Amino acid sequence: MEEILSYITENAIILIPVLLIIGKILKSIEKIPDKYIPVILLPIGIIGAMLLGGFNIHSAIQGVLVTGTAVYNNQIFKQMTKKE
Repeated sequence: MEEILSYITENAIILIPVLLIIGKILKSIEKIPDKYIPVILLPIGIIGAMLLGGFNIHSAIQGVLVTGTAVYNNQIFKQMTKKE
């Protein structure tokens, strides 16, 4: 996890909890299948990073990284709390 965060700029880190919250909201909407939530979060993450860092390729990459980190963290939490 720390390795991933080393690639994310300080400005973009705030998007990780934002995307986690948006993901929880999307999960509560019954009409949206769970498999589409990461696909919906990706453009939100990219646009959010571009709003914070400017409209350039670096910001788009930051958006992909923060979205991936948010989805990864969510999956790790689910797997660690899963009862077998």
